[in-house]
Amino acid sequence: MKTPSRFLTPHAAELPATVPFVGPEAHQRKLGRPFKARLGANESGFGPSPRAIAAMHESVPKNWMYADPENYELREAIAALHGVGNDNVNIGEGIDGLLGLTLALTLSPGETVVTSEGAYPTFNFHVAGHAGRLVKVPYRDDREDISALLDTARREQAKILYISNPDNPMGSWWAAEAIEQLIDGLPSETLLILDEAYCDTAPPGTTPPIDIGNPQVLRYRTFSKAYGMAGARIGYVIGEAGLVTAFDKVRNHYGINRLGQICALAALRDQDYLAEAVARIARARDRIAAIAAGCGLSALPSATNFVAIDCGRDVDFARRILAETLARDVFIRMPGAAPLNRCIRISTGPDAELDLLAEVLPEAVAAARG
Repeated sequence: MKTPSRFLTPHAAELPATVPFVGPEAHQRKLGRPFKARLGANESGFGPSPRAIAAMHESVPKNWMYADPENYELREAIAALHGVGNDNVNIGEGIDGLLGLTLALTLSPGETVVTSEGAYPTFNFHVAGHAGRLVKVPYRDDREDISALLDTARREQAKILYISNPDNPMGSWWAAEAIEQLIDGLPSETLLILDEAYCDTAPPGTTPPIDIGNPQVLRYRTFSKAYGMAGARIGYVIGEAGLVTAFDKVRNHYGINRLGQICALAALRDQDYLAEAVARIARARDRIAAIAAGCGLSALPSATNFVAIDCGRDVDFARRILAETLARDVFIRMPGAAPLNRCIRISTGPDAELDLLAEVLPEAVAAARG
């Protein structure tokens, strides 16, 4: 009997069947009950702007209509916010979707992509899907190593260099000047994918000015983090017009959720709420750090909506803490690559969820210590 795999391309047949992240839903199915606190997916439990929620409610009866395939109003609003042209912005299904489209446009099979060991795994997933050659550079001092990334891109004649600032999973960041030096030092054949998903929660001076005249740099932003709209799947890319408009050649023009499109536009127009959400995230980071310190663990400095917690031992100890926390119905995660995997990672959230964390984490650490 012939197998269904005969319909796959040779490359697709060889790809592992993998999901970059194990979602909380999978853990809940295994546990047989829901989590009491969801502090692992870098979502914002503070939710979106009330104006955005109202806009979605108002639009629900009209959801029989498709979204605008050109995303015109949303692109106009984003362009105005950043002081760029409409043709310097394109919209996608979160940064994840845009990363896949970027590689569809720019990466041929066998071409080299440079990234950091332990950085965002969904990007690596897309590189594998497009048959790229992935070269990884270790973190240094719990930050992506800009100098080593640049040196490796030069040595390997990389087609693409990926970096996130601030970064996931450690929450660390570089000042804008360091990113600008990286851009200035790019080899002529290298495209920089600059993932700025967490720029809204970063300190002033972290994000360089946008230069739409540089065709070697694409910048990626999202409504999933500080804007509190992870489920809407709305992200955007900013860059030189010729490159950004090329996304229209490969994107799913009806792939954008209509309610998400409307919600994002309303959220963008409520910058006061964004500032309030960022302040709440900062307070939650401080509280997570205090809870960790009370357990004898060390919080790393964070510019994101999560905190990496150094457990002070090896990966096995961190995994025990993770497992004990999950067993107590609090969802958290941990980095997957050494030496980052000595840590656990906890997302910010409302006080009620952090109250539960304050109760559960000491028990989990004590159980992990045996």
